[in-house]
Amino acid sequence: MTLTASAVPDPTRPPAPPSTGSPLGPSLGPSLGPSPAPPSPHPSRSGGDLLIRDARVVTPAGDPWRYLQGSETGKLRLLGNTDVRIRGGQIFEVGRGLKPEEAGVPVLEAGGRVLLPGFVDAHTHACWAGDRLEEWAARMSGASYQELLEAGGGILSTVQAVRAASEASLAEALLARLNQALALGTTTMEVKSGYGLDTETELKMLRAIRAAGAGWPGSLVPTACIGHARDPHVPAFVTQVMEETLPAVNREFPGVAVDAYCEVGAWSVEECLRLFRAALALGHPVRVHADQFTSMGMVEAAIELGAQSVDHLEASSSETLSRLGAAARRGARRGARDRSRGPGGPPPRGPAGVLLPVSGFHLDDRYADGRALVDAGGAVVVATNWNPGSAPSPSIPFAAALAVRKNRLTPSEALTAVTHNAAVLLGFPDRGRIEEGARGDLVLLEAWDERELTHSVGAPLVRATVCGGRVVQAS
Repeated sequence: MTLTASAVPDPTRPPAPPSTGSPLGPSLGPSLGPSPAPPSPHPSRSGGDLLIRDARVVTPAGDPWRYLQGSETGKLRLLGNTDVRIRGGQIFEVGRGLKPEEAGVPVLEAGGRVLLPGFVDAHTHACWAGDRLEEWAARMSGASYQELLEAGGGILSTVQAVRAASEASLAEALLARLNQALALGTTTMEVKSGYGLDTETELKMLRAIRAAGAGWPGSLVPTACIGHARDPHVPAFVTQVMEETLPAVNREFPGVAVDAYCEVGAWSVEECLRLFRAALALGHPVRVHADQFTSMGMVEAAIELGAQSVDHLEASSSETLSRLGAAARRGARRGARDRSRGPGGPPPRGPAGVLLPVSGFHLDDRYADGRALVDAGGAVVVATNWNPGSAPSPSIPFAAALAVRKNRLTPSEALTAVTHNAAVLLGFPDRGRIEEGARGDLVLLEAWDERELTHSVGAPLVRATVCGGRVVQAS
């Protein structure tokens, strides 16, 4: 079986660039990794066998447990005219002149096209019911998103639709959305609950996310966003979440990350901290939406608390971003000291800053200063924030293109932010890079220069998506 991305040479395409370096950033040499990637802590289904030939391999490289941050963020490795052999769903060999090991192994002819790690979308709200088209029309007439939220719209309108939906219908709709993302190169995705605002519906959402993930060839990571908004009909809503929802989530989904939205009209800093301290005591890592519209001090509090990430940051000052960068540098130093003592799991890390530029594009043209965060030594992740209200896009290529234009990342930094760094945030040491031992999650672009990923806007760039060693989407 041969899956040919270029059956005959294309005389219109440019010759493959030399393999001495990448236009995205400095090359770190011809090797694609000093050691095999460690096994993932997240179990996945068995994968397939595949040989990809004559690709322009572009990948972040480094410690699979550690963020590429600060000046390291834009450093990529490149091999031109290179073959990748996948065996049993894992990358087995990277080199030149590789041949099929046995008859019947599929071969994907890249024809010199760019081969990237599969995209990792580390922040989405892709499990929902209904739509927000009326809300969008109101905003086009002048209403702000925050005004809609404070008036009981926004998230609350989706809450009603999700409460009325069955678990099966939520799972079915989510699976259809996951396949849309797969066609755009996303092979690993985080999906949050948060449109329930009561215990029963939050659990229903988490079960639906789990069910959809079981039917998807990629990897799905649930997050319990039980502090997403407030039910205006429940006066002691925060207490209800603390005393009822969190314990129920802990019983059925132990260890799942817990998230909250800290904003005027949603959860205060003090309420978020109450929830997060209780979650940490039960063994749940925590993430937080912070500084989307208002800087309330949540970023600083998240640093002190040891949150995994702070997401949004549009309203963050340069001083706040400097503190976030300093926390990431401290985490990297602690991690390096711990790893020097021998193996033993992931090192400590400071919170990553998750940039969500699709929200700025759709809402108000406000964007986090990603350049300042990188220059401060921070760890940067870029995600879609896919949801029906503020970020209606499943496209990591679009988010990365916006990150370059609006968050002021370089093309190479944006690539790292949607692959390696996003994988580190979600706890996957076996993806986000192309090297021996990594999971066979790859994206073949319809491009011969990797900068096209962030230069093009809206172009159908994904030629093929490979998930666990199987071609699951090909144009």
